[in-house]
Amino acid sequence: MIRWNKLIALIAIILSLSLLMAFTSNYVVRHITLGLDLQGGFEVLYQASPLEGEKVTSQGLKDTVRAIERRINVLGVTEPEINIEGQDRIRVKLAGVTNQDAARELLGKPARLTFRNVNNEILLDGKDLVQGGAKVDVDTQTNQPVVQLKLKDANKFRDITSKYLGQPIGIYLDEDLITNPTVQSVITTGTAVITGQESVEKAQELADLLNAGALPLQLKEIQSQSVGASLGMQALQLGVKAGIIGTVLILLFMILYYRLPGFIASFTLVFYIYLILVVFWQMHVTLTLPGIAALVLGIGMAVDANIISYERIKEELRAGRSLMSAIRVGYQRSFATILDSNLTTIIAALVLFIIGEFGQIKGFAITLIVSILVSMVTAVFGARLLINLFVKSNLTSKTWLFGVKEAEIREL
Repeated sequence: MIRWNKLIALIAIILSLSLLMAFTSNYVVRHITLGLDLQGGFEVLYQASPLEGEKVTSQGLKDTVRAIERRINVLGVTEPEINIEGQDRIRVKLAGVTNQDAARELLGKPARLTFRNVNNEILLDGKDLVQGGAKVDVDTQTNQPVVQLKLKDANKFRDITSKYLGQPIGIYLDEDLITNPTVQSVITTGTAVITGQESVEKAQELADLLNAGALPLQLKEIQSQSVGASLGMQALQLGVKAGIIGTVLILLFMILYYRLPGFIASFTLVFYIYLILVVFWQMHVTLTLPGIAALVLGIGMAVDANIISYERIKEELRAGRSLMSAIRVGYQRSFATILDSNLTTIIAALVLFIIGEFGQIKGFAITLIVSILVSMVTAVFGARLLINLFVKSNLTSKTWLFGVKEAEIREL
């Protein structure tokens, strides 16, 4: 007898997910950030060196990256890629940038921190600060966040605070005023405290800006390339076209060879692609050509998981098990193989992420890891849920729907 509640649940799940994909796919795709190689833009590799003979440190590179990020906001670029490579190099990728000369001028000049009086006269600059000397602290009396700032020459700072006692001293990064504190007392120790911070986050942002100016780095362009918008769009179209053709062929094979399980696998595979795009959107992943390659590889892993499960189910059916028993045992015995295969791939991707110096290698690794994790949800648990609902509905028990002829079934 047909169990209508199981059948209705199966139809409801497939229909609701289909409607979800139909009405939201376009929105999701339009909000995924495309990399430079897909939408065109500008990429430049800089070699960093200190302005006055000090060593380039990892902290100095990080502070310089933060300064570059602030400047990129002027260009109106969303989701820029800025990566530190090696000991003294910074690679900047700006997708969608058309004015390369403006980008070069804005990014390449050293970040200059200055302290100025009300007449815009420079009193101190970044060279007067101790490297990395700005940090967030808490005022024990008010329990409010403050920024503590250390200077190299305590006497010089004492003279300045004596002269401008009760007056504001503006702190500028390049020509942007970042804060305008008032000198409240003569500072003789060389350590200043900037109060009036709205939150710990704002205080940390100010400390980062001060540290970025404390060690200005000279950026020398050693390599650059540009990708035209039309070339990027062509690469995107060809990549998507190849992915669609490959996916359609896989879906046809699964349906023709595995029949009902193949149909369910095809549906979960389509939902997998939709779900992975949603995850990329929510994680603000920048999709590149290597990312598309990792996505296609993830599709292959998802199909592989389905094939392993269905072949195990067919073996159990040929051995004479009932349909429900064959599905339960088949999934149980195939899970260890699927898990082992996915774990080894994830480990390889983690190694790529750890040792890879270039952003595209790390991006490929992250995309592959996320794709495999999502495929485990859809290809194993999602497909199993749908197949179980169909079998439990008692709509039919024909084994040919699972690719097994009655003549192939052995008696127990």
